Amino acid sequence: MPEGDTVWQAARRLHTALAGQVLTRSDLRVPRYATADLTGRAVLDVTPRGKHLLTHVEGGLTLHSHLRMDGSWKVYAPGERWRGGPSHQIRVILGTAERTAVGYRLPVLELLRTEDEDRAVGHLGPDLLGPDWDPATALANLRREPERPLGEALLDQRNLAGIGNIYKNELCFLLRATPWLPVGALPAEHAAQLPVLAKKLLEANRERPARNTTGRRDPSMFVYGRAPRPCLRCGTSIRAANQGDGSRERPTYWCPVCQSGPAPAPGSHR
Repeated sequence: MPEGDTVWQAARRLHTALAGQVLTRSDLRVPRYATADLTGRAVLDVTPRGKHLLTHVEGGLTLHSHLRMDGSWKVYAPGERWRGGPSHQIRVILGTAERTAVGYRLPVLELLRTEDEDRAVGHLGPDLLGPDWDPATALANLRREPERPLGEALLDQRNLAGIGNIYKNELCFLLRATPWLPVGALPAEHAAQLPVLAKKLLEANRERPARNTTGRRDPSMFVYGRAPRPCLRCGTSIRAANQGDGSRERPTYWCPVCQSGPAPAPGSHR
């Protein structure tokens, strides 16, 4: 699933391609908006909000999209071959005289009045890469449910917006806490570091083509996707298990020596 830095990059590409340009093509391939036509309207800007994309169009309209697991936006020059997937996966086409933006496999696509944007993103906590970022509010949000596992709380976009499963794992490692540690049990000094570390990681990666949290070329991650390879700190084998329930279950990685707190019972992880 794309995380805040990936969505920020997508917004920048779309903004560069569309902002200030008049739409010459508009095709929303969602039944509810099949008759909507944005041609003749100028794109004002494309703004990321956590993991959401808001394309503001002249006339007080906002096209809201979310990439979820495998959605993507591609930008093409005139005559360039479209390579984002088969045509039946296209959900929206926004074209100008110079560029065409194509949204593939978008599970969320809705056309809103800009004044009604809060219906789509008003529930989000402070955005790690946005102008509303407030570390004190983010930490207070996390602490509202002290018994909740840290990993689950970090993924809840109502607490702070932009963290996905990769950063969840990497942050827990840097905080020396397992993802199953209750938020309220996180030592005060580590809790104070959490918003700072989270912002630092996303800001460091929003300009990079490939995500990196270690500062090394290889491995680029401390724990995510590294089971059963050795921990970069202590050499112990990284463990892996799932965290969450049902559709929210996510692969989770940790070092059993460097990270303190509860973890799945032996035999339930790999």
